[in-house]
Amino acid sequence: QVQLVESGGGLVQAGGSLTLSCTAAGSIFDIYSMAWYRQAPGKRRALVAGITGDGSANYTDAEKGRFTISRDNDKNTVNLQMNSLNPEDTAVYYCNAHVMNYIGMSRKYWGQGTQVTVSS
Repeated sequence: QVQLVESGGGLVQAGGSLTLSCTAAGSIFDIYSMAWYRQAPGKRRALVAGITGDGSANYTDAEKGRFTISRDNDKNTVNLQMNSLNPEDTAVYYCNAHVMNYIGMSRKYWGQGTQVTVSS
């Protein structure tokens, strides 16, 4: 079993910054990819940014230039640096990791979510 623990959410004023962190722990042989999703009230969960094991990152158009995803493979951690936040970024942010365990089985795991609220 694998657990993803997120931290770093909170309340920030428009134009401000936050950094989210997520650490994976448990039966981990390798982590193929890690990503951040978000779900705003009344909306579906949507991808914000993802990063592969070799550091290749992808972003949705709305986040390009404002958000930066990074990972530390030694610590099984992924971070999301968010700048120039606006009220439309208000959502619960979820960490996702595609993990292979020691018996060669892989699956995707979710964190419990961390609330980000941007006030105008």
